[in-house]
Amino acid sequence: MKHLPYFCLGKMVRGFGWGSKQLDIPTSNFPEQVVDNLPPHLSPGIYYGWASVGNGDVHKMVLNIGWNPYYKNTKKKSVENYIIHIFKEDFYGEILYIVSTGYIRPEKNFSSVDALIFAIQDDIEEAKRQLDLPEHLKLKEDNFFHIPENKIMNGH
Repeated sequence: MKHLPYFCLGKMVRGFGWGSKQLDIPTSNFPEQVVDNLPPHLSPGIYYGWASVGNGDVHKMVLNIGWNPYYKNTKKKSVENYIIHIFKEDFYGEILYIVSTGYIRPEKNFSSVDALIFAIQDDIEEAKRQLDLPEHLKLKEDNFFHIPENKIMNGH
């Protein structure tokens, strides 16, 4: 997609709870303010890229932008990040920096939770493969991941 990479940051908030509880795939979520300010050309779907919590290490991630059709969400659009790393504790309230570098697929509905989990696992594997390519790997070192919190203006 020609509008990528897309750089975004925001303070982590609690999401719907589906990722951790039902899917065993914990996600971090951006607040409504960040979601509402996404550019309109970022179509709902599954993306991949890089993420850093509070200027920490940069990890591979998968990103869902949209409505979560399996859960019949019609209340609010969400941005959920699955960081491909095991964290020892939650990081609600921390600033999450992400760079979306590629697009995997549009959002879609699934016939079962198992089918959804299988698709997410495929998305994670695709993200890992793509992020090892030089054109994506170079963004892992971008200066964006090292912006001091006191230099962030207007939420960005």
